[in-house]
Amino acid sequence: MSSFLTGPNLRLRAIEPGDLDTLYNWENDTSVWKVSNTLTPFSRFQMEEYVLNAQNDIFAARQLRLMIDLLQPADGVEKSVGSVDLFDFDPFHFRAGVGIMIREDCREKGFAREALQIMIPYTFNTLHLHQLYCNISPENLPSLHLFEKLGFERCGIKRDWVNEAGQWKDEWMFQLINQHG
Repeated sequence: MSSFLTGPNLRLRAIEPGDLDTLYNWENDTSVWKVSNTLTPFSRFQMEEYVLNAQNDIFAARQLRLMIDLLQPADGVEKSVGSVDLFDFDPFHFRAGVGIMIREDCREKGFAREALQIMIPYTFNTLHLHQLYCNISPENLPSLHLFEKLGFERCGIKRDWVNEAGQWKDEWMFQLINQHG
């Protein structure tokens, strides 16, 4: 198998029809709705339509979601531990937002870091982006540390940006500039 989008422990791949149940469960997990700006549950039909019609051409869809798979899971069965998304892809200004979701039982094992270490060179070397950005709540310490360790720099604060249970919270914006392109 090709090593494209593969790291020591993980492989990033396009969404397949077999991912329907996994994505349905993840998208309807209310604990992550505040990060994904979701307000209502997704129906199984909506998720099936998304999976079946997901365009992997980022230039047409302006977004790309890749599944994060363990290369050698302990039980021998291929398993997705999360997904990484490029969103708001702007081919004129050569930038995109990046977000990552790791299953709760797979967090703090280095999977998010490795997935981003695979994704960043792909965005800079293959998609020829000039910059990636992300938005992180100041309370989300694991994400803050992760993105800072990977070279993202805080470039702004969106004040009172997120309404969480009737309380306004700030959101920080981070950028990673491609120094070679």
